[in-house]
Amino acid sequence: MSTTASAPTRWEAQRSFDELGRPLRDITFCVVDLETTGGSAAAGSMITEIGAVKVRGGEVLGEFQTLVNPYAAIPPFIAVLTGITNSMVSDAPSIESALPAFLEFAAGSVLVAHNAPFDVGFLRHFASLQDIAWPGFEVVDTAKLARRVITRDDAPNCKLSSLAQLFHATTTPDHRALSDARATVDVLHGLMERLGGVGVHTLEELRTFTSKVSTAQRRKRHLAEGLPHAPGVYLFRDDSSRVLYVGTSKDLRSRVRTYFTASETRSRMGEMIGLAESVTAITCATPLEAEVRELRLIAEHKPKYNRRSRFPEKMHFVKLTREIWPRLSLVRRVLDDDADYLGPFSSRKTAEKCLAVLHDTFPVRQCSDRIGARQSRTPCVLAEMGRCLSPCDGSADPATYGAVVRSVRDTMLRRPDEVVDAINARMTALAQLERFEEAGVHRDRLATFVRSAARTQRLSGLAACSEIVAARREDDGRWAVHVVRFGRLASAGVIPPGADAHHFVEQLRAGAETVSGAPGPVPSATAEESEKVLRWLEAPGVRLVEVDGDWVCPVGGATRHLAVYDALNESRLSVVPFDERRLPASVHRQVR
Repeated sequence: MSTTASAPTRWEAQRSFDELGRPLRDITFCVVDLETTGGSAAAGSMITEIGAVKVRGGEVLGEFQTLVNPYAAIPPFIAVLTGITNSMVSDAPSIESALPAFLEFAAGSVLVAHNAPFDVGFLRHFASLQDIAWPGFEVVDTAKLARRVITRDDAPNCKLSSLAQLFHATTTPDHRALSDARATVDVLHGLMERLGGVGVHTLEELRTFTSKVSTAQRRKRHLAEGLPHAPGVYLFRDDSSRVLYVGTSKDLRSRVRTYFTASETRSRMGEMIGLAESVTAITCATPLEAEVRELRLIAEHKPKYNRRSRFPEKMHFVKLTREIWPRLSLVRRVLDDDADYLGPFSSRKTAEKCLAVLHDTFPVRQCSDRIGARQSRTPCVLAEMGRCLSPCDGSADPATYGAVVRSVRDTMLRRPDEVVDAINARMTALAQLERFEEAGVHRDRLATFVRSAARTQRLSGLAACSEIVAARREDDGRWAVHVVRFGRLASAGVIPPGADAHHFVEQLRAGAETVSGAPGPVPSATAEESEKVLRWLEAPGVRLVEVDGDWVCPVGGATRHLAVYDALNESRLSVVPFDERRLPASVHRQVR
């Protein structure tokens, strides 16, 4: 075993660095190569030689080389390929002593190998056998990197010998560990030189480089400069300061930087980056405040490249009207008319499913005509089918109709059991008749209704409270405090170290946004914002400081049915659909 060094081998303790990346010139690389008795450590192959070169900034800091006794015969074709014979390794150290020596040599560096899964896989395997905790090495694979950089015009393939010839390596690879490691050093430097021309100057950019990220996109990484390491919202803007995209992150600089690397694979985002000329950051006291601000900014600017949350005003509700003969209808907004509402729904299709479930269960009228206390019209088809109590022909009893309306109201706002039981019975009957598709339609409608009713009940409880003040200890040990008024986030803050908590909370409340309650059961914010607030309030560790109002949810409400339908939906999504086109031709003919 031999080690040579021209500089101290211990890497200095890592300093703090800008999230845009660590410059390649400052990185210590340990380029390693192994010779083995076979292709798989798991299948019993052994290491016969370890060679490594440590470099930084183009300067060789040291070399490591040792033969390893495999305590097994080296296959003849391996001996011919590598030149390592049984006699050469008979007096060599075992892997039990060679591996710890190598790990000490490589400590604190970034491992580099040509076809790294092979070399690093062998090293990790034997470290596991020796109960050695594998160091958290970052790894660069020159073979993988070359496949992203080198074209067929440059070299016929990405083998080490071809790349060594392409980059005029000073050492010719000959299947000996140290020679191959030296050649890989030259290949690494050649690849880095090429990538430097397209703006790759940091370790992070080197490891994530892909040709799918355009040079123009990569060169815009300067847009992340100056952004803070803090939670908040970022806005990409074009040359006219129009907002292209709004996002949120717990670390603004780190998140924005990913848009200029291989971490970002969405083609839409690549197009957006091509148009972006600046990034505006808005720091927030807490991640929840950042999420809420993101929603509000998307609703305000309606950025082209945001797909969700752009039109929160496009909502639908199922309304139980206040008339002599009440009915259910779809409406676009909630009025202060003492009616009962189910929603909001982000799509009319979802609202129609819930409306169908209620009409399937309760025989309230479905016509939109104005009907007085006494009528003598001809009954409609639904009345003849027994699906409407038919107040239009004067045969409906006001007391009976009123009882049905009370059941509808109770189902919408408090207890959906009657709907659940009725639709389940209908599904069972249809299944017995082998009308499975119809049963599936009712199942989907019922699941939609249960989720929608649970959402309405949870949001209504939050909207009824004129103020909720809550706090939670964050990961950094500080207390995050939020003031919520009628379901809207009115203020957010973090108690500074050593500050008086009660005084801070009172100041936060005094400076919070003034919020008025919305008509009906809806919160004074978008449903999406109130749901984010609810998730935070219901998270583990949250402590209620002040509650003005009754924050309640019905004990027998729809929430208790959610687990069943969520599990059902998850199981449906996990089933791979049958596609006969994937079958072999012989089986395909039998199916047909």
